[in-house]
Amino acid sequence: MNICVFLSAADLDERYTRPAREFAKLLGKGGHTLVWGGSDVGLMKVVADGVQEAGGRLAGVSVQFLAAKARPGVDEMVVAKDLAERKRLLLERADAVVIMVGGTGTLDEATEILELKKHGHTDKPVVLLNTAGFYDGLKEQFRRMDAEGFLPRPLTDLVFFAEEPVGALAYLEESRGIE
Repeated sequence: MNICVFLSAADLDERYTRPAREFAKLLGKGGHTLVWGGSDVGLMKVVADGVQEAGGRLAGVSVQFLAAKARPGVDEMVVAKDLAERKRLLLERADAVVIMVGGTGTLDEATEILELKKHGHTDKPVVLLNTAGFYDGLKEQFRRMDAEGFLPRPLTDLVFFAEEPVGALAYLEESRGIE
């Protein structure tokens, strides 16, 4: 499975890097391909390292203004002209999406895939990995949107909230009929 992971390129502490490494190891051992922003820095590097070390493939989609930070030695690397094209290419290559901890770029990518799902433009499974409670506030906001009628589909049709890496990958594999 090609699993797109939206996540930070920032250097983060162990409470975020440990679960990211764990997820990466599971992804690689499962024979999956990481589809990600292509950067060789921060949490993006942690996940790419883990996937590669565990035998998984790496498919990066960088962007022109960040091309100097692109990871060398990957199975595939594409450089998009801008962020909009990057998002489109990431989603085109993905069979499923995992949203890990991140900043405004990650939030932008997350809301884009959820908007596409909301309108029926994709049926790819989406997992929000709520590492260390990072997305508790967002989860509460999504639940409020659902409860108050802002979503035309139930929230459970749009996104699965996982607290641990093993639950995130298990959900994706089950969604795609992989045992």
